[in-house]
Amino acid sequence: MGGAGFSPRTIAWLFITPTILLLLAINIFPLIWTIDLSFTDYRANQPGREIKEVGTRNYERILGDPDIWDRLQTTASFVCWSIGLEVVIGFALALLINRKFTGHATWTTLILLPMMLSPAVVGIFWTYLFQPQSGIFNYIVNFFVDAGDFTMIGDVKLAPWAIVIVDVWMWTPYVMLICLAGLRAVPQYLYEAAEVDRASRLRQFWHITLPMVLPFLMLAVLFRAIENFKMFDMVVSLTSGGPGSTTEVASITLKREAFEKWKTGYSSAFAIILFVVVFGAANIYVKFLNKVKQR
Repeated sequence: MGGAGFSPRTIAWLFITPTILLLLAINIFPLIWTIDLSFTDYRANQPGREIKEVGTRNYERILGDPDIWDRLQTTASFVCWSIGLEVVIGFALALLINRKFTGHATWTTLILLPMMLSPAVVGIFWTYLFQPQSGIFNYIVNFFVDAGDFTMIGDVKLAPWAIVIVDVWMWTPYVMLICLAGLRAVPQYLYEAAEVDRASRLRQFWHITLPMVLPFLMLAVLFRAIENFKMFDMVVSLTSGGPGSTTEVASITLKREAFEKWKTGYSSAFAIILFVVVFGAANIYVKFLNKVKQR
């Protein structure tokens, strides 16, 4: 029995309950309020204005707006390219670091530095690197190809790739860490048995390493996809969605509708749509991940 006649289970609930209530207040209440606002024409800059119920009109306007679909396509393209590169490079780095060569601990720390920085700081830092006259990036490009003075973040075709490059630079170490954890979890006796059977390094990779690390890779993809889908601060620091609307991802559009045009009800509906898309896709992906783990 615990103190004051309470059982250990009761004491545990007494400690846990305030935290649960706080999490519910922080997460559930804003979600319910946002859902309620999404069916109205509410504007946050006009608090005294009469709020009218508009039903599903906000959702119909969003789903029928070609500009919104363009923003979603931009976001999806950014997510796919950045995650694809992060997984390939991160897995390769994990394989290299896992060899435990001389000084691997120092190199691991250096590789992890980008992910320790704030995305806004990374965006500002890379903005200077992309400067046409004094940027180091342009100097490196011109060393191999005579491109003259240009800036990736000011070019319609290159600006999306600038976002991808910066995101890959920042978050590849995160994927590397997850892959490294997967590699360290592979039982050593599997490799020893494969060597007894005279299996080549390539066969060991395809039949032991990759299948064992695959759940970790899929987990890294899930985490990065959720984060990249709501990417905001780094893109704003680099391009602010420009040039034009070339790099305007869904989160920037949501911010502009909510805090520049003050269409609070409309933007609430857009936020709910984004939430449903991410939540639904994540649930389907997790079910697939569970099937992979059970094999």
